[in-house]
Amino acid sequence: MTAGMGDIKHGRKFDQVVEGAREIFLSAGFEGASVDDIARAAQVSKATLYSYFPDKRRLFMEVAQRECQRQAEAAVARIQMAGPACDVLFEAATEMTKFFLSDFGRQTFRIAVSEAERFPELGREFYNSGPTRARGALVCYLKDRIEAGELDIDDVGFAAEQFIELCKAGLHIEWVLGIRDGFTDAEVSRVIRGAVEMFLARYGRKD
Repeated sequence: MTAGMGDIKHGRKFDQVVEGAREIFLSAGFEGASVDDIARAAQVSKATLYSYFPDKRRLFMEVAQRECQRQAEAAVARIQMAGPACDVLFEAATEMTKFFLSDFGRQTFRIAVSEAERFPELGREFYNSGPTRARGALVCYLKDRIEAGELDIDDVGFAAEQFIELCKAGLHIEWVLGIRDGFTDAEVSRVIRGAVEMFLARYGRKD
């Protein structure tokens, strides 16, 4: 049984169900999580769980949206730090890359893509819950650095998107496709440093 976005109802045990699902999804992944385990972790009956979420994928997307929002808030907190671009961008890149390369991030991305055609609203909510917020905070920070005379950028929105993609270089596609099961700290650090250095080489003020 599948459910659209409008099929979810809220009640007094809604958050309890979502938190139980988060615990199981984070530990077992989407495929490994059973409805029985989720109901047990949430301390509700299966009937109660199904009354809120008739479909496990929709429950996962609810959890994913909240997790993406939490991760985005962590990245936003980094981006909103006052300081030179080399430091703040490094911190922001570290937070974003951490989520890109998490098991939860990978599964969220895969499900959002696989369900996008049937339920395009899922993809939109996933995008708005995390990536859009992080991009918006990054745009604001870059504008601040432009005004401070540290950066020289004509199209700030495009530059923000470029930076986010630089943080995925050589990592994200292999991760989501299952080509690699993980990366060393050195490999991740190399991409983060490279993203910051390339961005500043392109947009740092030369005078």
